[in-house]
Amino acid sequence: MHSHLPGPGRRTPVSTYRLQLGSELTFADAEKALPYLDALGITDLYLSPVLQAAPGSTHGYDVVDHTRVSDVMGGRDGLERLAAAAHARGMGVVVDVVPNHMAVPTPAWHNRALWSALKHGHESPYAHWFDLDIAAGEGLLMPVLGARIGTVLAAGELVLDRAVVPGEGDEEQPVLRYYDHLFPVRPETEDLPLAELVGRQHYRLAYWRVADEELNYRRFFDVGTLAGIRVEDDDVFDATHALLLELFHAGVIDGFRIDHPDGLADPRGYLRRLHEATGGAWVVAEKILEEDEALPDDWPVAGTTGYDTAWRLHALQVDADGAAPLAGLMHEVTGEQAGLDDVIERAKRQIVETSLYAEIHLLTTMLADICREDVRLRDHTFRSLQDCVVELIVAFGRYRAYVVPGETAPAEAERVVRQAADVARSRLDPDRHDTLDLVVDLVLGREAGSAGRRDEERRAELVVRFPQVCGAVMAKGVEDTAYYRWTHLVSLCEVGGAPARFGVGPDELHAHARHTAESWPATMTAGSTHDTKRGEDVRSRIGAVSSHADAWVGLVRRLRAATSDVRPADLDGRTENLLWQTLAGTWTPDGPIEPERLAAYLVKASREQKAWTTWTAPDAVREDALVEYATGLLTHPEVGAGFDEWVAEVTPTVRRSVLATKLLQLTVPGVADVYQGTEVTGTSLVDPDNRRPVDLEGLATVLGSLDAGRTPVGLAEEKLALTAAALRLRRAHPGAFVGEDAGYEPLPMTTGRAVGFVRSDAAGPRVVVVATRLGDVPGLLEASVVLPEPAPGEVWRSVLTGDVGGAGAVRLGDLLGDWPVALLVAEAAGAGADGSAQGVGG
Repeated sequence: MHSHLPGPGRRTPVSTYRLQLGSELTFADAEKALPYLDALGITDLYLSPVLQAAPGSTHGYDVVDHTRVSDVMGGRDGLERLAAAAHARGMGVVVDVVPNHMAVPTPAWHNRALWSALKHGHESPYAHWFDLDIAAGEGLLMPVLGARIGTVLAAGELVLDRAVVPGEGDEEQPVLRYYDHLFPVRPETEDLPLAELVGRQHYRLAYWRVADEELNYRRFFDVGTLAGIRVEDDDVFDATHALLLELFHAGVIDGFRIDHPDGLADPRGYLRRLHEATGGAWVVAEKILEEDEALPDDWPVAGTTGYDTAWRLHALQVDADGAAPLAGLMHEVTGEQAGLDDVIERAKRQIVETSLYAEIHLLTTMLADICREDVRLRDHTFRSLQDCVVELIVAFGRYRAYVVPGETAPAEAERVVRQAADVARSRLDPDRHDTLDLVVDLVLGREAGSAGRRDEERRAELVVRFPQVCGAVMAKGVEDTAYYRWTHLVSLCEVGGAPARFGVGPDELHAHARHTAESWPATMTAGSTHDTKRGEDVRSRIGAVSSHADAWVGLVRRLRAATSDVRPADLDGRTENLLWQTLAGTWTPDGPIEPERLAAYLVKASREQKAWTTWTAPDAVREDALVEYATGLLTHPEVGAGFDEWVAEVTPTVRRSVLATKLLQLTVPGVADVYQGTEVTGTSLVDPDNRRPVDLEGLATVLGSLDAGRTPVGLAEEKLALTAAALRLRRAHPGAFVGEDAGYEPLPMTTGRAVGFVRSDAAGPRVVVVATRLGDVPGLLEASVVLPEPAPGEVWRSVLTGDVGGAGAVRLGDLLGDWPVALLVAEAAGAGADGSAQGVGG
């Protein structure tokens, strides 16, 4: 059996449908949607986190109680009913798991483990759950105050109160109250004067800005309300996974998606533990791979959540010929002089100097402690160590290296660390080079200083902490800062993307697909996720700019001139270029995006840029001016006319990109995921915009009419018809897509403007996929593709057109008909179409 397929008796999904659960989409609501999802061809539900989350949570990643299924979603009974109804249809259930962190909720008692640690300190049975770095006599930092502690006390805003704490009996107990925040009072301190009482707690109440400089617990990136937990400890793993594993072994849950494994102390160790506990369940990890990075082969998982496929499929529809004119426009609008590498470097530096300074300081403190305790290392100063840590992390080209304390660092980990060190060395004063060498040895777990001191506890902790900080800086510096600043073509600036790659060709896609088929055949493929910065169709519309670059440059110049009288004088150039491309991505034949959604997106994007406004210091005046200008564009006569003409011009390119990207995502090697609502076209932007409710009932009605024979009208219905056709084929022939014998072979083509391949099972060729790419070019339909020989007695039938044919060279135009894509299935000659099983529409 393939090492990355689920174990014996464990389910492998063929396709998944992601549902964002919450108060507006409960387990009962999901149960009502099952007939539609079944009709669509989905084999497995893929649920957002189902455990009890913080009050008012809109996403579920802020878990407060691992022993309960979410009340607002319907509790355990609701989950079990949903699972039973799914299983009755032969559908499985995959659940999102959050092992890295828990919420620091308001009030704190919602997280009983945290409340106990705050109340009892090191005597709490939960104290070791959290990644703390607390010196003797120092409390766990709680940076929740709106002003410095002295000011808060003087104003009387912090008071000693009494409250009934859920889970701790019916009697009131003393608490410290700061507006909506409640904190426990250390039992023996209740009668002290308030200022002294505050200083005697097991926690330290502090001004919120203190967190970026003095935080003493590990958090999720720079989010102080999400505290890291030590899931590497056996009892913490057991306690936080007991309910999920109970539900798994009871047959309620069939597989797991693991959120942010790079935040864990030992990702491989965690995944091995989960693998053993489930007997090899289908598990995918949300691992963000850089362009040249491979998933560690020793991880016992089916693969990733699909970002690695998503960016390649989009880049396949990006025309490299558009790079130069769009670069010129970026320079014209933004004044951007730096290249992408420089933009990334500056963004990472800003992050390590601001929101993640506390993490950098903690690493430096660990290193300084190690050096102070070893006479041979004492001359490496705190300042020199910090300089080296900063440069090494800024130079790090991926989320992290994988080094386990006590083990020899893998060759790949050593290569990546030393590669970053070479860059760091070029940026450091020569006097720091010896210190850099020491830091490299220590983060790789190598012996340094006095002999025999390799395995000391502080050194082991450094090996763990360094890569965790690397990942946080990468996420916040690159994806959440640089990718909002780089506006060459913003659809390329995606989670796990490679914006420096302005387009990829069919050969590169084939190489990636073949590697996936050989090494990770049951990985997940994605188009959109809850984390993507734009929905797949928004990316397709923006990507079409690359095929019409000269026309786009002309349009932007005209509209900038036409709106110069209302454009703010201090409008940031990067924000403006992002704005124009966002309009291109969300302006459809039905018109522009809603003003409220555009405004919310632009404010978030601008704050993420961290240039002229930020989350911590918003410039309200400039933000308001941006919003007034941007929303005014939506009703500006010349802008409206210009974009209506633009949409008409690029519609064929957009249609090709939308349908080709979706078909390829559903048919390349891996388990195909459909994010809720993306079976039709949309205009979703970054969260929370992409978590808006989806009218599943309405989609079911449309699908039903297509199944009854109505021809799809418009791109949204064409996408739905195509999605259903591909998903139904997957379900009818799972062995061709995810089984151990699932094969992938490119098809010979006489044009680079199309890509084609055949998926096969143990019996031979089963499904043929052909998709065109980029803008219209003369002669494209005259190109040919060579179809493989189906099994004896079988013919190729087009699921989309109904045409039947055999093997050999076929004219592309004849194969496609009115579609920009083709989907063929091998079936017995004379079998005819079976709309209920495979095809949809007329």
